Amino acid sequence: MSNTSNTSKTQNSRTAQKSDETEETEETEEARESAVERPSPMQVLRHARTQLAELTGMAPESVSSFEQTEDGWTLEVEVLEIARVPDTMSLLASYRVELDPAGELTGYRRVRRYERGRADPHRR
Repeated sequence: MSNTSNTSKTQNSRTAQKSDETEETEETEEARESAVERPSPMQVLRHARTQLAELTGMAPESVSSFEQTEDGWTLEVEVLEIARVPDTMSLLASYRVELDPAGELTGYRRVRRYERGRADPHRR
């Protein structure tokens, strides 16, 4: 009878251990999935520039604003719209780009257009 009791305890111990291992495996998989879903800021920036260039056919020159929001990411990207000679007469534009949490572009709009050599006017 004592042998049966020990066997039963051993089986219960093994079952509990397997249950713990399963929970740890599930937690590890969830951590990996969340890491895959949330790209790094640099990945978001690079992917946003690539997506905007593909959609507009214009080359992004720089990112002047970058912010993580509740809905994903918001960027302001400076784009060369019309190249002119001299280069200081080229027309640039600022585009506000909205991305989902995974870094996929969900929308964009031009918020400003200006000549390369022209500074923003001072606001009082």
